[in-house]
Amino acid sequence: MNDRSLDNQTPEIETPRRRGGFWIEIIKFTLITLVIVIPFRIYIAQPFIVSGASMDETFADGEYLIVDQLSHRIEEPKRESVIIFKYPKDTTKYFIKRVIGLPGETVEINDGKVTILNKDNPNGMVLNEPYIAEKNEKKDTFSITLGKGEYFVLGDNRLGSLDSRSWGPVPEKLIVGRPLVRLLPLQRLNAFPGDYSN
Repeated sequence: MNDRSLDNQTPEIETPRRRGGFWIEIIKFTLITLVIVIPFRIYIAQPFIVSGASMDETFADGEYLIVDQLSHRIEEPKRESVIIFKYPKDTTKYFIKRVIGLPGETVEINDGKVTILNKDNPNGMVLNEPYIAEKNEKKDTFSITLGKGEYFVLGDNRLGSLDSRSWGPVPEKLIVGRPLVRLLPLQRLNAFPGDYSN
């Protein structure tokens, strides 16, 4: 018996294909994707479409935003920052407004001018609001003192905004996050849109 005949008799080794291997891989990929995407969506960021004109001209109806849901868990919202929150009267709805009053402060509105009274400003501090156009100022009168964990919010379009003047302060637990990126329309693409916080 020669070497050649031995070589010819050596059987080839084949790895048997597992039945349904393709579908198992698809299921694995789907599960891994869900494990990554769902927590990201719930705890870190999610899309939000602006509805209505209450934040004109800072945010227009139909603009597509990505909302940062993480930072407000680490630090409290700042005055003049924009937040997205669940509407206190119906938590299935989401609103976008600007933070004006912080917990423990008194907010007074006289003839459209907003004054903040707090420990640092017991005589009051009039807000300079560059994000609202003069034509959008509502010449109303209002006063409220905020409790612990309460925020007073207003729309930039004061004439066309349903906000804390109508339904009161926003509890901290209803805050979802802040706009991180404006994706659409492309000509208005930017990071931290509407941010005037200090």
